[in-house]
Amino acid sequence: MTVPTGDKIRIEDLEVFANHGVFPEENVLGQKFLVSAVLYTDTRRAGKTDDLAASIHYGEVSAFIDAYLREHTFKLLERAAESLAEELLLHTPGLRKIRLEIKKPWAPVKLPLKTVSVEIERAWHTAYIALGSNMGDRERYLKDAVAALGEIRGCRVEKVSGFIETPPYGVTDQADFLNGCLELKTLLYPEELLGELNRIEKEAGRERIRHWGPRTLDLDLIFYDDLVVENENLCIPHVEMHKRKFVLEPLSEIAPYKRHPVYGKTVREMLVSVQPSASEDGFMLA
Repeated sequence: MTVPTGDKIRIEDLEVFANHGVFPEENVLGQKFLVSAVLYTDTRRAGKTDDLAASIHYGEVSAFIDAYLREHTFKLLERAAESLAEELLLHTPGLRKIRLEIKKPWAPVKLPLKTVSVEIERAWHTAYIALGSNMGDRERYLKDAVAALGEIRGCRVEKVSGFIETPPYGVTDQADFLNGCLELKTLLYPEELLGELNRIEKEAGRERIRHWGPRTLDLDLIFYDDLVVENENLCIPHVEMHKRKFVLEPLSEIAPYKRHPVYGKTVREMLVSVQPSASEDGFMLA
């Protein structure tokens, strides 16, 4: 079991001479920047063993920040901060979250300004995605989708359930589905991740002609951390997931104790509460 911690390693006001700015002369002549970073990690093992390899080496992180900002040129501090944070999260083992600030002393605004800065916070998130197919080579569509998700920059597939065959949901005059679920670590925001899911569906030949109709590939975002959001484009947790055995059964295989942030039940508890019914969709809550 992973115990949540508030452990942090701080790097404050690292001086870097680099070439970032909107004006051409800033990109040519360069100037001093000050970089501060709060690295969120678990220091418990390092604290118990006195082993540097069990922690994040702040010297190496500082050298990476210096090299990255010197070797790249950005017009905006926002872009520099975003790119640097992403690179650090991708390439620093044990780094769960980062708060990064880049200061620009003596910004060229022709006013007595001491410094301007951009501060951002970025982190790894955990998403659960349901997969389904009832056309063509169903297993190949699902496996290709898993591979495609793992190839997205800022995404890592952590767990994949087995695939189960299930009757169609909603519209029953179609072939049976093959369904599964996976756990994804991601740096993408929910809307960005949804866009990637839609892209992968489209590349698999998905056509949205008939609601609940046959499809080569169906990818649904079930959970994203413990986020609760509902708008015209996105609903998290998935609005119907607690009623769908074909989602809960494979999800229970990889995340039985994941708790629904609204209903408070674990995936395993929701699966137990779903009973067969003669209803149109085939399943309902007891």
